Amino acid sequence: MQIIVDIGNTDAVFGLYTSTTWQYIWRTPARRDEPAQAYERRLRLWLLEAGIPLSAIETTVLSSVVPDLTPTMRAMLTDLFGNDPVVVGPGVYPLLPIEVLRPHEIGADLVANALAAYTRYQRTCVVVDFGTALTFTTVSAEGKLLGVAIAPGLKTAIRSLFANTAQLPEVPLEVPESALGTSTTHAIQAGVILGYEGLVRSLVGRIRAELHGDCIAVATGGLSGRIPSLQDIFTDIVPSLTLDGVRLIGELVTASQQQTS
Repeated sequence: MQIIVDIGNTDAVFGLYTSTTWQYIWRTPARRDEPAQAYERRLRLWLLEAGIPLSAIETTVLSSVVPDLTPTMRAMLTDLFGNDPVVVGPGVYPLLPIEVLRPHEIGADLVANALAAYTRYQRTCVVVDFGTALTFTTVSAEGKLLGVAIAPGLKTAIRSLFANTAQLPEVPLEVPESALGTSTTHAIQAGVILGYEGLVRSLVGRIRAELHGDCIAVATGGLSGRIPSLQDIFTDIVPSLTLDGVRLIGELVTASQQQTS
């Protein structure tokens, strides 16, 4: 069994993977001010509730886009399971079957998305990740990471309105019936959620046009199902795609280490 950890700007996601599938996926807020012991307690409790002894975890893999949390989580995994996790970063990218664009600038989650899409589909693909940021990561059928587009995520956009305006409330992420908002809540939902439908369609369409149409689109991320009207542009919706990519990176790095030992 493996524990795969993906630390984003909003949540830290922990996945328990057996030989063929995700048995459990747990989420907790990614708080920079929490000590390693707090995350350790949560992980111990999750494993206890699942009936999984610590000794059953063979390997751990860590991906993080929050530098302040990376050493905290790395220390926690090492102390809890007795071995250092594989940490996703520029040092391991040469071991991957994809060519990573600007390895010291690109987020580990985007590399994981690209690898997972390349491995799963073997076609030119744009991965649209609905998270704290809305990201578009395009990888070619030959395994070259072609480029990335980044916009604020759905919740980020709504929270920004709430935080930076005096009279606009924070509203739930629900699709309104009309683009003609008849209340403040519906007006924000129309502007953000329906507006983001146009944003996603436009960017995916432009990416496909620049690649002469030979590009499938795949959605992932915790908010990937919040705009049902977008489903027609996606070949697949895989909420666990980023975790899949982190897991694959860990397996490739571990295999390389075993070959050289």
